[in-house]
Amino acid sequence: MTEQTLHGHLPIGRGHLFMGFLSVRPKCEHCGLDFSFADSGDGPAVFVILIAGFIVVFAALITEIVYQPPYWVHAVLWLPLILIVTLAPLRMVKGLLIALQYHHKAAEGRLDRRGEM
Repeated sequence: MTEQTLHGHLPIGRGHLFMGFLSVRPKCEHCGLDFSFADSGDGPAVFVILIAGFIVVFAALITEIVYQPPYWVHAVLWLPLILIVTLAPLRMVKGLLIALQYHHKAAEGRLDRRGEM
């Protein structure tokens, strides 16, 4: 399941999950599965930001402590790295979270009003 979704395919292995970079298709082109259940929200961005932030800040601190480069070197090093470590995994993480929603039959929360008069 996860290998297919990491490549932007459906959990069944056929069809594409995304129309563009992050836009989810309305339904599967092969089996007609409706993707209205797929609402990953801000989850992928949060995971990616936390992991990428740790990587970039750790690397910048080590570089500053060991080499003490001028500020322009920091800009040249870390701005491209920030773009790479945030944009590259974002689609994969979104596909993974959607696949997990499908696998676990996740749905919107509802209040159970049993016993009310």
